[in-house]
Amino acid sequence: MEYFVEYLMFLARAVTIVVAIFAVVSILVAAGQRNRRQVNRGSISVIHLNKEIEDLKESLQRVILDKFMLKKLLKAQKKKDKEEARRQKGEQNSEQRKKRIFVLSFNGDMEANEVESLRQEVTAVLTMAESNDEVMLRLESPGGMVHAYGLAASQLLRLKQSNIPLTICVDKVAASGGYMMACLADRLLAAPFAIIGSIGVLVQMPNIHRLLKKNDVDFEMITAGEYKRTLTPFTEVTEKGREKVKQDVEEMHGLFKDWVQRYRPVVDIDQISTGETWVGMQAHDRKMVDDIGTSDDFIVQSCEAADVYEVSYEIRVPLGEKIGGVLQRAMDKTLLNWWQRLRTPQQF
Repeated sequence: MEYFVEYLMFLARAVTIVVAIFAVVSILVAAGQRNRRQVNRGSISVIHLNKEIEDLKESLQRVILDKFMLKKLLKAQKKKDKEEARRQKGEQNSEQRKKRIFVLSFNGDMEANEVESLRQEVTAVLTMAESNDEVMLRLESPGGMVHAYGLAASQLLRLKQSNIPLTICVDKVAASGGYMMACLADRLLAAPFAIIGSIGVLVQMPNIHRLLKKNDVDFEMITAGEYKRTLTPFTEVTEKGREKVKQDVEEMHGLFKDWVQRYRPVVDIDQISTGETWVGMQAHDRKMVDDIGTSDDFIVQSCEAADVYEVSYEIRVPLGEKIGGVLQRAMDKTLLNWWQRLRTPQQF
């Protein structure tokens, strides 16, 4: 009995600490949101990746090559740079110019929060890109909320509607909502062991109705509309409510399948829409991706014939909201890591 009391005291302290942390996070986020309108939205950054790769090459040459060979190479490079500068100057007054490739990145979480940056990046690119240019998106996402990833996918549709070729590279994972975005690519690349697929829909929540009832705790909810609330954590689950949620999930799954079939008609949608995931090589066999490769392969190869620019938009976040966001993302990542470990036992 004494041990049980001590355990309850420990549990109470642990719960108190967790609640306190969530309270602090909520306060910081709320404070940041109040001040958001008082700061500039953000700024865009553009990096010429051709130059960055060339700088890496030169740094290695300075260490490896002897002075004579290095001097010879630097002289040749200087001559090449002058010719490139003259070429670019001539192209400013000519319709014939070097192809441009704009590199964007999307690292998605459950709420697809990076869509706020993506929409600005797409807008910026559309002010300059022409049909002979190209956009490459580095996509990493395990999926998340349907409406959030629907908006993210809509940003990529803006590029397609403007006739800008879109290549998407998946180095790690594009599952569920991530694959909803990926299937919009004109060319889809995946690393050999990237996780691809999960074309399914999931609804889950804990239910503590019996615990409340056991402890004589009443929970009242007043609604208007037969299906305003179907499943909640606090009320008894009815068969009618369960069937309604199941119906909604099936309907959303059907819409998801139609989306994939529309934008990637080469796949056998019935074969791949089981909610399963596959690694890149297996996904290639199922025509879910076009080629096996990484974003690094694509960028290095593209720099040989095109000007490649990395475009990123950073939203300025107030300090309070930034701290709260870091804490919240840390907790989300911890929970997601544990969920993935339980869900995916296969590890190297």
